Amino acid sequence: MQSQKVWTAALVVIGDEILSGRTQDKNIAQVAVWLNDQGIRLAEVRVVPDDPRRIADAVNALRVTHDYLFTTGGIGPTHDDITVDSIAAAFGVPVIEHPEARRILEDYYAGRGIALTESRLRMARVPQGAELIANPSSGAPGVKIANVYILAGVPHIAASMLEALTGTLEGGRPMVSVTVGAFSAESDVADLLRATEAAHAGVAIGSYPFFKDGRYGANFVIRSEDSEAARGCGDDLLHKLAAAGFEARDGGI
Repeated sequence: MQSQKVWTAALVVIGDEILSGRTQDKNIAQVAVWLNDQGIRLAEVRVVPDDPRRIADAVNALRVTHDYLFTTGGIGPTHDDITVDSIAAAFGVPVIEHPEARRILEDYYAGRGIALTESRLRMARVPQGAELIANPSSGAPGVKIANVYILAGVPHIAASMLEALTGTLEGGRPMVSVTVGAFSAESDVADLLRATEAAHAGVAIGSYPFFKDGRYGANFVIRSEDSEAARGCGDDLLHKLAAAGFEARDGGI
C-alpha cells in the first residue's frame, strides 16, 4: 500500500527581542497546534535576529525543504521591521506598495480618525508578486509569497491571520494524541514503553518526566494519525503500567 504523504512546515521566528530573552515567544505553540489541525506537521523552528542576510538565508533554506514556511515578526511600521525586505531579497524581487493593502490601511485608520502616516504605510509594502493574508485584528495584512506565509509577531494578531488561513492549505490527516500518566521513573519503564510502541503500528510514544507532590513520574503521549490506533495503544499502555505495579492514570498526571 502506498504511504500517505506527510505535509510539513517550518517556522522562522524573527526578532532580537526573542534571542535576548526580553520577549518570550508564544507563536511556536499556537502555530504548531494550528498546523496540526490543518493536517500539517511543524517539523522545524529557527529563531533568527533582525539581520537581513540571516533572515533571507533561513527562508531560502527552509522553503525548499518543507511544503510550507511561516515567519513571525518584523512586519510592523518601524525602521527595524525588515522582514518584508529580507524575504523579497531571498526571492530576488523588489518591494512594492500593494494597492489593496494601502486601501485596507486607509479604511482602517480613517475609521478610527487616525492619520495614515508614512510609517504606517510601510505595512502596505510586500515583495513583488505577493498576496495578502487577512488580518481581522489590526488591519495591516499578512503576506504570502509562493509557499512562504509572513505573519505578525504579536501573538493575538498572528492568531487572527492563522484563522483567516484556516482551510486554505493542503494537508493530510491531523495527528491525534492520547496521554497516559504514571508515577514511575522513566528508567523503570523504558523497556515497557519500547515494547508497547513496537506492538502498535503507526504510533509513537513520547515520555515527559515530572516531579510532583514529592514523587517522580512521567506523562506518556501517544501520537498517531489514526485515532483508534492511538486510543488502543493508550489503553494497552495503561493496563501494562498498572500490571507492573505503577499508579497510572488515563489523561495524564
